[in-house]
Amino acid sequence: MPDLGKIDREFFDSVIYPHLGAERDDVVVGPRHGVDFGVLDVDGTAVVTATDPISILPQLGFERAGRFALDVVLADVAVSGVPPSHLSISLTLPPEMTDEELAEMWVGISDHARELGVSIVSGHTARYAGVDYSWVGGATVLGVGDSGDVVRPDGATVGDSIVVTTGPGAEVAALFAVLFPDRLGLAESTLETARGRLEEFGVVRDTMAAADAGTVTAMHDATEGGLLGALTEMAHGAGVRFDVDGEAVPAAPGVVPVTDAIDVDPWEVTSTGTLVIIVQAEDAESVVNALQRRGTRAAVVGQVSSGSGVFVDGDQRHPPESDPAWNALDRLSER
Repeated sequence: MPDLGKIDREFFDSVIYPHLGAERDDVVVGPRHGVDFGVLDVDGTAVVTATDPISILPQLGFERAGRFALDVVLADVAVSGVPPSHLSISLTLPPEMTDEELAEMWVGISDHARELGVSIVSGHTARYAGVDYSWVGGATVLGVGDSGDVVRPDGATVGDSIVVTTGPGAEVAALFAVLFPDRLGLAESTLETARGRLEEFGVVRDTMAAADAGTVTAMHDATEGGLLGALTEMAHGAGVRFDVDGEAVPAAPGVVPVTDAIDVDPWEVTSTGTLVIIVQAEDAESVVNALQRRGTRAAVVGQVSSGSGVFVDGDQRHPPESDPAWNALDRLSER
C-alpha cells in the first residue's frame, strides 16, 4: 500500500511533472517538487496561486476549525512574499454536518479572511454521501503583486542566514492534544500547553513582517516532512548546503511531551506555522526582531554555504520518506 501523505518525488518527477497540460508563456513558475505555489505573469503583474485541501476538525469547534483551515491554505501563497488576496473554495461536506455547524465554520473562515485582507470570490458548497471529516474540500488562493516581490523557496544563496520561527512539531503536538487527550498519557496541564500552539499559526502576517524587515531570498513553511523536510527541499532546490545549530532552533512549550507520546521526531512532522526564512546575513537580526515584536518565536539558526545537504550540529540529516504523523494518526484512530 502506498504511504499516506504527499506522493513521493519519484512519482512526481516521472508522472506528474511531464504531464502538465498546455504550455503557456505566461506561466513563470509551474509545478515542481518542493515549490508550493505557481506564478503567472499577467501584463507585467505577478499572480501567485496555490491549491490545498480543506481540513475541518470538529473537535476544535467549528468557528476555530474554519480559521485554522484558512491559515493552512493561505500559507503556500504567503511564503511567496506576495500577500494572499483572493480565495476560491469548494466545500464537499459530510451529510451529518448541520446548518448550524456549517454557519459557524463559514463565519470563522470569512471573519479571518477579512482580517487578513482576503476576499472570497467564488466557491461551491454541498453535502455528499461518502464524505467524512476531516477532508471536506479544497481551496485555491491567489496573491497579486509586483514580479520583483516574489520570493521562491529555492532562492537561497551562499552566505545567507537561516531563520526559523515557532519551532518544529507545533502543529502535530497541538492537534494530537486536541484529538486524543485520553490516549497520550499526559497531564491535562501539558495537553493544554500543547493545544495553545494552535493560536500561533500567523503565517500570513509573519511572512509579510519578514519581507518588510530585510532582503529575504527564500521562504518555506514546514508542512509535510516537517522542519527537516522544508530545510532539505530548500537546500536541494538551491543547490547549496545548510548548516544548522540544533540548539538555536526555537522550541515551543508542550511539543516534545506530545511527540514523545506518539513516538515521532518533532523535526520530521508537519508544523504549519513554522517558517524557514532565508535572509541576507546583514538583515537577519532585523528580520528576527520584526517577528519577535509580533510575538512569534524566531531565531537565526544557521548559515548557507557551498555544497549540498542539510547538516544539524555537523551531522547530515535526511527527511523521512513520508511524514510519520500520518501513521501515528492512523494508529491512534484505530484504537
